[in-house]
Amino acid sequence: MSIDVIEEPVTVLGEYAGIAIAFEVREIFDVVVEAGGHVRLEARQVPVAYMKDYDGLGESPMRWAERFDLSNWAFFSAFTGAQCVGRAAVARDTPTLDMLEGRRDLALLWDIRVAPSARRHGVGSALFDTAVKWASSRGCVQLKVETQNINVAACRFYAQRGCVIRTVRPRAYPALPEETQLLWFKELGPRSKAG
Repeated sequence: MSIDVIEEPVTVLGEYAGIAIAFEVREIFDVVVEAGGHVRLEARQVPVAYMKDYDGLGESPMRWAERFDLSNWAFFSAFTGAQCVGRAAVARDTPTLDMLEGRRDLALLWDIRVAPSARRHGVGSALFDTAVKWASSRGCVQLKVETQNINVAACRFYAQRGCVIRTVRPRAYPALPEETQLLWFKELGPRSKAG
């Protein structure tokens, strides 16, 4: 499958949610924090599979501009031929976005989604690699990614791309107390002393 990734203007958000972000939860990771802070993920089956849809939880891309100044964000679309098969959003230098920790040398992979029919064909990798290049070219030394222990495929994806879990937050989501927040970091370059 030939994949082309292009950067798009913020106006693409009207079409962004056309790529489904929903996935089926059949297994979850139990998070084990070992001595020295090393995190180990142990998969286990859930008794009853269910669907998870972040857009359906009020996280729709159409609402991002209401919550944040998107001037330092990038929006990428992945195409196979004329068909859009994936999208990604990356944020940096956005003071009202707490996940950026007030740092100017940190980028956040805010969202990544691949059309169900195109999953496991390299679309996510192409989008992730583009996000890494974009962040690096803007002086960022780390790329941060948030996911949850119920998103096993995403956890495996980030681990395969060299991301490391640095923060584990059980019960980080009051409406979803059974989910554990996992914050992954990908090192992009040397950290400056001013960072």
